[in-house]
Amino acid sequence: MPADQLRRTRIQDLLKSTDLNREVLVKAWVRTRRGNKYVQFIALNDGSCLATLQVVAAAEGFPEESLKEITTGSCIAVRGQLVASQGKGQAVEIQATEITVLGTADETYPLQKKGNDQKGISLEHLREIAHLRPRTNTFGAVLRIRHALAFAIHQYFNDHGFYYVHTPIITGSDAEGAGQMFRVTTLPPEHPPRTADGAVDYAEDFFGKQTNLTVSGQLEGELAAMALGSVYTFGPTFRAENSNTARHLAEFWMIEPEVAFNDLTDNMDLAEDFLQSLVRYALAHCAEDLQFLNDTYDKELLERLNFVTTNEFQRLTYTEAVEILKSAKKKFEFPVDWGTDLQSEHERYLVEKHFKKPVILTNYPKEIKAFYMKLDDDGRTVRAMDVLFPGIGEIIGGSQREEDLVKLQTRMAEMHVPEDELWWYLDTRRFGTAPHAGFGLGFERLVLFVTGMTNIRDVIPFPRFPKNAEF
Repeated sequence: MPADQLRRTRIQDLLKSTDLNREVLVKAWVRTRRGNKYVQFIALNDGSCLATLQVVAAAEGFPEESLKEITTGSCIAVRGQLVASQGKGQAVEIQATEITVLGTADETYPLQKKGNDQKGISLEHLREIAHLRPRTNTFGAVLRIRHALAFAIHQYFNDHGFYYVHTPIITGSDAEGAGQMFRVTTLPPEHPPRTADGAVDYAEDFFGKQTNLTVSGQLEGELAAMALGSVYTFGPTFRAENSNTARHLAEFWMIEPEVAFNDLTDNMDLAEDFLQSLVRYALAHCAEDLQFLNDTYDKELLERLNFVTTNEFQRLTYTEAVEILKSAKKKFEFPVDWGTDLQSEHERYLVEKHFKKPVILTNYPKEIKAFYMKLDDDGRTVRAMDVLFPGIGEIIGGSQREEDLVKLQTRMAEMHVPEDELWWYLDTRRFGTAPHAGFGLGFERLVLFVTGMTNIRDVIPFPRFPKNAEF
């Protein structure tokens, strides 16, 4: 191929190549440069994989002065011969014939540590330079795994006959009834129009009513499921909770399947198979990145991932779980009694200590669950389900939905959910109602589990949390 037609090859592909002694072109960022007066060795990474590719620049072709701009963080294009490597640690290397500097990086580049492996740079500090942290080994690995999981989610649902439905980001309803939502408005903040009684007049707003960023696509997903059968949503959701914890974000992604004619057992079966399939996909397609994270951060990561794929999930009711927790020979920070919402310490005890396998809890007290969950025959509990994982606690929450119009209206009244705002949701119970079920999986919770990271802010490219929206 003529030199001017030579196309760039990804480092991932070059490292796997057995077609040697040919001219190649690579474009990437410099991790390190070392050498002597006879030869220089440049380690390059283009983000396609964890490993770097070594470029060898002989002194007769590249005197030291010509390489002065090739520093850690700079971006270069290299032409040369792909040959078998003479050194240890890599099968191939490039004998450079031409090097072009595409972008320089001076000594103020924050990631000067050897190999960009951020040794000596805390994860907390890297959050302050989130625009550069994808160049580190850690965040390159996390983001590649995040991509693989997102792809696997779409593949799973497509292979199982689901339809992908895009639900609104801007909504006039609060699916969870929590009220902690971000307002969307075009009204002037200083002097908004007012009604006669002094309240803000949202009739003058862009949508003619008060609107917010969505906390869930579930309700709209249910509408689609009652026509298409099996659907799922996968999109951004928002919670205006002032929570500065390692498990909370203000902006995150949710996967929410909804299936017509499914009951609670069907819902549990789907959740278990879905999660195990995703973890298997990551193990099969992200082996190098997972091994790096296992060796660097969490020596039990791979063992835990395999644990989830090889164990059937334990299923029990909330009532049974409370009895186990009350009789446990362990002092919990938060007391347990029937009717209280279980905390992470309770969930992790059930998974990690008592059953030593993933757990699905069902049939929670109706007072601690949402209005749309189907009421059990005892009138005290609902057909809810939470999937609990080791190290994480709750990773999925779902339920069989209440399909009976009168019972749903009664629950809405009990929980002070206004019917006039959800008239369209009630219509699905008026016209051709049917049993159905679904659940929500917080995508970042999944990525947190699969990567072994300990802070949810480290598994999303640009985290949003209280007092932070910099990038």
